[in-house]
Amino acid sequence: MDFEERLRKAIDRGKAKADEKAREEAARQMNEEDYKRLHSKLRLQLSEHIEKCVEGLPNFFPGFRYETTFGDRGWGAACWRDDLTIGSGGDRQNAYSRLEINVRPYSPYHVLESSAKGTINNKEMFQRNYFERVDDADIDQFVELVNRWVLEYAELYAAQQ
Repeated sequence: MDFEERLRKAIDRGKAKADEKAREEAARQMNEEDYKRLHSKLRLQLSEHIEKCVEGLPNFFPGFRYETTFGDRGWGAACWRDDLTIGSGGDRQNAYSRLEINVRPYSPYHVLESSAKGTINNKEMFQRNYFERVDDADIDQFVELVNRWVLEYAELYAAQQ
């Protein structure tokens, strides 16, 4: 085999490797889109449940205001109140309380992540995070955690009043 023939074979092998790499990249890209689609589906289910749970808190604790949250922190809901007390000497005290639960935006790590933060009378009472791989995510587990977080906050808030 002469040099030119060996050179052609080396070039053919290089082209075959490039083609294989392009096929793998296309398959990986398609999987990435599948992950995004699945994350979006789960996020919608979970954020609707979060909204339903958090929206009910102001019915039990008058003065709380409900809001839907969305943005770079994720999608979900929050309820909050800001109390102002003026003492006998004219001193003013502010007491801020808030519960916020979100589903984090999609990340290249392929996880579904939910977070909660509860503040009562200017004190952070809890901060929770939970995540699972998108393809292994059990939506019922997330729903149960959201229920638990809302109940925990309600109990803590009621104990402070």
